[in-house]
Amino acid sequence: MTLTGDIKEFLQHLEYERSLSEHTIRNYASDLDQFAKHLFKAEKRDDISPAEIDRLTIREWMADLHADHKKTSVARKLASLRTFFQFLVREGKLESNPAKQVATPRIERRLPNHLSIEDAVRFIETPDINTDHGRRDRAIVEFLYATGIRVGELVGINISDIDFRERLVWVTGKRKKQRIVPFGEPALQALVLYLEQTRGKFLENCPQARRDPNALFLNYQGTRITTRSVGRMIDKYIKQCADIHSISPHCLRHTFATHLLDQGADLRDIQELLGHARLSTTQIYTQVSMEKMIDVYDKAHPKA
Repeated sequence: MTLTGDIKEFLQHLEYERSLSEHTIRNYASDLDQFAKHLFKAEKRDDISPAEIDRLTIREWMADLHADHKKTSVARKLASLRTFFQFLVREGKLESNPAKQVATPRIERRLPNHLSIEDAVRFIETPDINTDHGRRDRAIVEFLYATGIRVGELVGINISDIDFRERLVWVTGKRKKQRIVPFGEPALQALVLYLEQTRGKFLENCPQARRDPNALFLNYQGTRITTRSVGRMIDKYIKQCADIHSISPHCLRHTFATHLLDQGADLRDIQELLGHARLSTTQIYTQVSMEKMIDVYDKAHPKA
């Protein structure tokens, strides 16, 4: 039993048995590889048995991480270790999980960043719909704001997942859980414009053998667009909006939820639309709305 071999077996378990996304598996692989390299260097060995690892070993690694990693990053890496060692316990390779004995770093819960309605509209209307890339990009940002879906969910959408008549999309979320999300007329119009005038051109740029005719959103080469490409696209349009800063593709998801809540939507309905497993995850948006209300009160009330 070696750490390298067990990590490989664990990653295969995530892919073939738990069917996690490629992005999630890459994160696990990166965290565990970093941990393994730290141990090999410290022990001056090419490999090590997981049975030799205890809570002190893990705490020493975390202490090293704190020097140049954020607490959120350290917490995620510890969570990766816990899941890995728990897998070894279930497989009968370890008697206990050493990572469970290590405390998670205390993290201040920051409120999600979001755009005002005016800034959201201005940002969404930035792509030039007189160009092929602009039509595609406009459809993407309209769709992200209209549905609140994750970028990883957006890039996985197929044309067959869209009900154009009823304006509904079947979304495959975390752990392959599916949900149905509605979208509005502006998103529909942007989507139809992209499909009618741009998508076919992109598809023709791709050799027949590499084409994915089912993918909704394509890059210029005619293959399915990636989350990284969407991130770069968002950054490009941020620079064109002079006074809009520090937003990401995920910011449109936060904006979607905050605007729904501000307009009186029920929290459980928002939870369902976002695909949150727990209501407590969705409740962070109530704090955003409360802070906005307090700010309005402080500015408007003469005795505030």
